[in-house]
Amino acid sequence: MSHLSIELHWQRTETELKVGKYSNAHTVQYNDNHEVEVDAAPDWGGDPANTNPEQALAAGLSSCHMMTFLALAAKAKWPVASYHDRAVAHLGKNPKGQMSVTQIDLHPVVRFDTGFSVDEAKLAEMQDRAHRYCFIANTLADSVEVNIL
Repeated sequence: MSHLSIELHWQRTETELKVGKYSNAHTVQYNDNHEVEVDAAPDWGGDPANTNPEQALAAGLSSCHMMTFLALAAKAKWPVASYHDRAVAHLGKNPKGQMSVTQIDLHPVVRFDTGFSVDEAKLAEMQDRAHRYCFIANTLADSVEVNIL
């Protein structure tokens, strides 16, 4: 099986590490050439200009869901012309009372080539199949509710 990795780097910029007095800002590098500035979510004192881990989790789920949907659509010979999603991660307390991402809402919009259409029930069924086969969704299956609206 594959082993996929990133490089993460954080460096203290303050004189000392004190509770609530240090920056969580750091970089995550993908494939030795793409760096993303990451920080805590704004509610936790992070810079809203930076990506936060909760957004990255929603992005990972959205991306995996889309790729799974496209693979299934190709097998079904559905001519998908475009796919757009807006994923929203919700923070809250899990059943153990711990802060967590409790829900991720996906809002996929699929467009097909001119002249092709599927009814809403078939599209919803394909989205459900994509969710069931998505590696990331399967990883989160017991801890996060995923709503495809």
